[in-house]
Amino acid sequence: MTPALRSDRPYFPALLTVVLAVAAAGAQPASPTRPHHPDIPYQSPTSLGAASYAKILCSAIFVSGREVDEARQNSAGFLMPAPDRTEAVTVHIDREKKRVDASVKGATRTAAFYGDQGCVIHPEGKDGVSFTPTPVRTTLPDAATQPWPMGDAPPAAPWPAGLDRARMQAAVDLAFADPAGLTAAMVVVHKGQIVGERYMAGITKDTQLESWSMGKSLTATLIGLEIQRGSFKLDDPAPVPAWRRPGDARGAIRVRDVMQMSSGLSFTGQDDRHLDPTTQYHDHFFIYAGAVNAFAYATSSPVEFAPGVVGRYRNSDPMTLGFLVRQFVEARGEDYLTHPQRALFDKLGIRRQVLEPDPWGNFLLSGYDYGTARNWARLGMLYVQDGVWQGQRMLPEGFARFVSTPAPAWKRKEYGGQFWVNGEGQWNLPRDAYFMSGAGGQHVFIVPSHDLVVVRMGHQRGAPAGTKTLNQSLAALVAAVDASRTGSPAAPRAVQAASMRPGQGDRRFAGNWRLVSFVNIDEKGVPTPSRYTSGRIMYDAAGQMAAQLSFTGRPALSAPATEPERAAAYGSFLSYYGGYTVDDASGKVTHFVEGSTNPNWPGTDLIRYFEFVDSGNTLKLSIRNATGRTTGTLVWARIA
Repeated sequence: MTPALRSDRPYFPALLTVVLAVAAAGAQPASPTRPHHPDIPYQSPTSLGAASYAKILCSAIFVSGREVDEARQNSAGFLMPAPDRTEAVTVHIDREKKRVDASVKGATRTAAFYGDQGCVIHPEGKDGVSFTPTPVRTTLPDAATQPWPMGDAPPAAPWPAGLDRARMQAAVDLAFADPAGLTAAMVVVHKGQIVGERYMAGITKDTQLESWSMGKSLTATLIGLEIQRGSFKLDDPAPVPAWRRPGDARGAIRVRDVMQMSSGLSFTGQDDRHLDPTTQYHDHFFIYAGAVNAFAYATSSPVEFAPGVVGRYRNSDPMTLGFLVRQFVEARGEDYLTHPQRALFDKLGIRRQVLEPDPWGNFLLSGYDYGTARNWARLGMLYVQDGVWQGQRMLPEGFARFVSTPAPAWKRKEYGGQFWVNGEGQWNLPRDAYFMSGAGGQHVFIVPSHDLVVVRMGHQRGAPAGTKTLNQSLAALVAAVDASRTGSPAAPRAVQAASMRPGQGDRRFAGNWRLVSFVNIDEKGVPTPSRYTSGRIMYDAAGQMAAQLSFTGRPALSAPATEPERAAAYGSFLSYYGGYTVDDASGKVTHFVEGSTNPNWPGTDLIRYFEFVDSGNTLKLSIRNATGRTTGTLVWARIA
């Protein structure tokens, strides 16, 4: 027998990137109850934090196979309330029974491993769960016997023509450039082939990694399967039985509204500043930590806004979608816990994906899901192929377009249908890109115009640094793919390999910047607006940078796009990446271009004259010709 492991030394979780709401001055009086769910017994934020800590650590150990101390440092404290983030956490790990107890300020909670259902939090006062654990088995042969993507054997198809292997690997390596980013895995797929792949030490292609809210996009996929088989339509009223009663205020909510996170259900979240974190724990995280029937909790919530009017990120909506999937699966007499494997995963070559439920057996795919980077790449391929897999249509025609189209109820063009979209240009990718996204920097980017899928996975604590290096990597990947296109000459290999100089970062520049204006200035000093009207530039403190610029009204691309469409669209798009250095004496910042969509730029230096205004939140970059005359000015605003 393996003895139980007790960690009695105090452990202080580091401050993580997602911070729970704090009480604001003049805030509403705090109530410890959950006003919309008076039937739910009160649980203190400290108890809920302990429950989440036990679950995340349990999954890290028994699902992902991570080391205890590493998981405690880098992941386990994510959902703890802000006041408890510096409190000592004591854990007891029983490897024989596969359970974890976590204690914080006298509150002790338990999570246990239930085989193919992963780890589940036990409700307060109960040592067990209310569902029967069920083995999940694939019908596929050993992955080593089938070529990618149905297996892991090398594919029969050749390497994509014109694509530089060394350049692709260098682009992937950028995502791992800062060890503080805790990047665990990266897989790049172009034209159906794996063209880039790398893992952190101790992680392999078979490691089930924390995926968090990428599971929302998986839920959307299961909804797509139901629509394809005729269970309901996007514009049908959501078929939640309680909502269909005469006079129910939720009766107007459509499936479309729920998919677009605009159901209008009353559900508190991280942006509800009136909550007191010492006594209250918002609904968005409560469904993870509360060990309640999450589907019933979400679908019994009342209406706060009219449907389709207010877009906001709330777990009520993916939980409602999950309820619909379970309702229709069980109505057909099918087993719910094995349904995703049968209906989706086996068809895509995914042999194991750990989907964790609440104690009532409802999948918590808003965040409790674990998969390999290759698994997520396969799911991304399903979407880059417009819902068709090896000649078979799995998702309804137009479904990929729907999930990747900005939702009208959202103020910013950043969310679609359980997928995020690159409508604001926040990533160094074309605007047609959309993506699955989860806490801690989990991403699956889908770029139809480039037939490209990029998966990046990492550990929670590294998200800020990991995001910066990922954005650099994305710019380099796009540049490499663009250079491989027919008629787009790549930069000379010797220049690409040898001319890159290490940058010297500057903390004044470090961060993400949004293009405010770009004007060209003629010989008479007359300014004219540039055709480039939107863009992003990113500098990190280590001396790396990446930039992209694009035209307004860039031609829309069909999926898949034709070569003439691509040529028209990418004549209006510019990206480049490399190092940078700052010379205060001359007021210059020099960009050392390693890769670019402009084939003439790699190996060159772009010199810009800089000026910071607005307390360092606005950056002006001037372009000068050989005579010193200013020929253009770009104004950038820091993105908070």
